[in-house]
Amino acid sequence: MDKQKLLDDLTGIVGKSNVSIDEAVLFLYSSDVAFESDIFPDIVVRPSTTEEVSQIVRYANDNKIPITPRGAGSGASGSAVAVKGGILLDLTRMNKILELDTDNFMVAVQPGVVLVNLNEYLKPHGLFLPVDLGSASMANIGGTIANNGGGLRAVKYGVMRNYVMGLEVVLPSGEILETGGKTRKNVVGYDIVSLFTGSEGTLGIITKAILKIIAIPKHVGVVFAVYDDLYKAGKTVPAIFKSGILPSAIEILDQTAILAINKYRPDVNLPQSAEAILLFEIDGPIPIEREITIIEETCREQGAIEVKKTTDEAERTRLWEARKLVGAASTRVREGYSRVYEGEDITVTPMDIPDVLLELRALSKRYDLPIVVFGHIGDGNLHPAITVRKKNPQDLLKLKQLVDEIHELALSKGGVVTGEHGIGVQRAKYLKNNPLNLHVMRLIKKVLDPNNIMNPGKMDLDPIYEA
Repeated sequence: MDKQKLLDDLTGIVGKSNVSIDEAVLFLYSSDVAFESDIFPDIVVRPSTTEEVSQIVRYANDNKIPITPRGAGSGASGSAVAVKGGILLDLTRMNKILELDTDNFMVAVQPGVVLVNLNEYLKPHGLFLPVDLGSASMANIGGTIANNGGGLRAVKYGVMRNYVMGLEVVLPSGEILETGGKTRKNVVGYDIVSLFTGSEGTLGIITKAILKIIAIPKHVGVVFAVYDDLYKAGKTVPAIFKSGILPSAIEILDQTAILAINKYRPDVNLPQSAEAILLFEIDGPIPIEREITIIEETCREQGAIEVKKTTDEAERTRLWEARKLVGAASTRVREGYSRVYEGEDITVTPMDIPDVLLELRALSKRYDLPIVVFGHIGDGNLHPAITVRKKNPQDLLKLKQLVDEIHELALSKGGVVTGEHGIGVQRAKYLKNNPLNLHVMRLIKKVLDPNNIMNPGKMDLDPIYEA
């Protein structure tokens, strides 16, 4: 590929300061938090308008050049990495909040708007977007839609798909599609909005989103429950649901996570002998003391040995601190071991969680690799963070086998290999477990993107072009 020609042609669309073929710059775009590629993009382009995106995509399609859309690069599947080279489309300059419609509880944004910045903008209006990712301080709206992000509050509030009402999408042809809108009900034909939500940039590039927003709850509380039995902690979740209470979040830290956090931040001082800790967040427009009491009673009935509860904001923040630290703390669980983002987004039904927790612990023991288990236990989405010695060949060999076993464990329970992080490159091979579903996905891809320019090499979609 003639990089100089690419540079000259695309400079004419976005200007000299928004294109680069510098090797150091290309290297920076060759990975996300979980995946590193040996193949770099040929050029990075940073558009600022839908029209510029359309021109770039039309150019790529005419010349059959791969194009990979990317936001903050905070994903954990390789979906925003240009594994086939070509054009890397950095959408972070498209970061404007275009319209706030408080009467209809809607906001229109460009894809580069950061989640936490959007909620800071909405806060004075008493509104928020409930999707609360661990990476919310850097994750962009476009990437969150493309991966159908979930996060902590998905138990009560759902995932990104539940808030995407309308989209503007640049199709692989360069045409600009507008689909959906502000109406709450819409059954006019196929649900095209949902088709693009979770498509990981393989069908088109999102350049504008209309999002549903809601009122910030007036009352918020936290319950912190400590268990000396991992299985009993897992059994608590369905018991809470049966009580009629729907918390906004239910999170778990297992014994390994507790150990890691205490090593990382001794001042947090979690109970060292605990087998698991459950964290519940409860919120609503009216006082929630009754719900908090029911959760406390249910936790104790299910075997909790200690329960703390509060509606005080400072105390809530303190109780949640451990959960926010666990990702960074996982590297401290055993000296010389580092976290790898593989096998760490499985999702099963809440009823299967207790058995899965025990099986994950057994796998960790069998492979002698620490697994720090935490995650969104309320919707069955666990993050078993495997830690290895990255320069140890034996550890890397065991890692491949362990990752497969974790994914197969989820599938054996009727679960899925990813709940919120996406397929990308990391989990593509597991799509073959449902061959007809994969075939339908490939057919859709080929109809919309006949030249396979749009984020190729992802989600095992490419074989349709070889048929």
